[in-house]
Amino acid sequence: MGQRDLEAALPAGADPRRHARVLAQVHEAALTGKPLPGRPRPVIDASWQRMRRLGIDPDSRSAAPVLTVEELEARRRTSRLAEALPTLRGGLISLAEQAAHIMVIGDADGKVLWRDGSAAVRRRADGLGFVEGVDWQEEAVGTNAIGTALVARRPIQVYSAEHFVRSHHSWTCAAAPLHDPRDGRLLGVVDLSGPAPTVHATTLALVDAVTRLAEAQLRTAHLTELERLRGFAVPVLAKVGGRAVVADEHGWVAAAAGLAPVDRIALPTGLTPGRVWLPAYGNCAVEPVPGGWLIRVTGDEAAPPTRVVLDVRSPREPELTVAGAAGTWTHRLSPRHAEMLYVLASHRDGRSASELSADLFGDASRAVTVRAEMSRLRRHFGGILGAKPYRFADDVEVLVRRPPSPEAVLPHSLAPAIRG
Repeated sequence: MGQRDLEAALPAGADPRRHARVLAQVHEAALTGKPLPGRPRPVIDASWQRMRRLGIDPDSRSAAPVLTVEELEARRRTSRLAEALPTLRGGLISLAEQAAHIMVIGDADGKVLWRDGSAAVRRRADGLGFVEGVDWQEEAVGTNAIGTALVARRPIQVYSAEHFVRSHHSWTCAAAPLHDPRDGRLLGVVDLSGPAPTVHATTLALVDAVTRLAEAQLRTAHLTELERLRGFAVPVLAKVGGRAVVADEHGWVAAAAGLAPVDRIALPTGLTPGRVWLPAYGNCAVEPVPGGWLIRVTGDEAAPPTRVVLDVRSPREPELTVAGAAGTWTHRLSPRHAEMLYVLASHRDGRSASELSADLFGDASRAVTVRAEMSRLRRHFGGILGAKPYRFADDVEVLVRRPPSPEAVLPHSLAPAIRG
């Protein structure tokens, strides 16, 4: 697991009450247009700008939308967050109760699925409308750790008047996004919230550590499933002969025959039995097997793709659609791969590893990380991407579908590229 960018809301050594008063002055000045006595942190400033564009009323106490009991239970049943629940509760509930906090788990749409912890704080949260089933996205309740973490896609702590809506100023919250290790998809957000006087700089680090532990356990569960599929795949490949792989529904390879070994291949969303063109192998025949797919390379010649559409309108579900004579298919991307492809789409003449590193991280020295990720991407999309420099193939038309307000929904690392 790589290092994460953790920034506590309370500066080291700062007095919480005095800092809250300063934040209240900054908040008031930002809303009234008066000279600012200080600047909000960049992540908060960006969120406040989104709130103003959305027309969020800082004095509004209108109730956010709440799911029905049936809708809430349906989301809980279908969310993979349920698999992480024992780990999250084990790591956070005891501390939440002792520190006068509540643990809140929301899904990728910002809906609160579970809430536990201090009974007194839960009653206080009830008065705010911070209940199970509520929509806690920024669009519904303004700047807050859950909603802002969904947009920024990184751990966030929000304290007192950093909340855009004044009724939330008496709260502090720290949240970290939780991703599915199988495909990088955002599953939801883990949060600790409590009264503002209970703020502590280490809360964010604790939430982040427990969230990463939950992701690690989901990864272990996935590897167990893949090993089970491998036991089935080896004898199947021995029978079919030729070049073939058995992969799970996310493209993770359990076993291969006659092909260079890879960890994962890109599969189209909604894959069905039959014939399909895959960038890694060309034309293939696909058959379902228990727990995944048997993919046989047919060897038929097929024209390369002629059009690629990179859809980054939603940061939670970026997609790449490939179209050509062999058909059209769509593959869901991880956030990092979507960022890299976006940069390449913006620079058709190509980018070196150091240039990509500077684009993505603001630091040209992380070229080794970029090369590793580009190696994975090129294994997935060998017919689309070139190297030296990294680029989309010259004969492929590339279209980017971006949101009308990029700063509002795209990863913060892409904002400079978009504005540029």
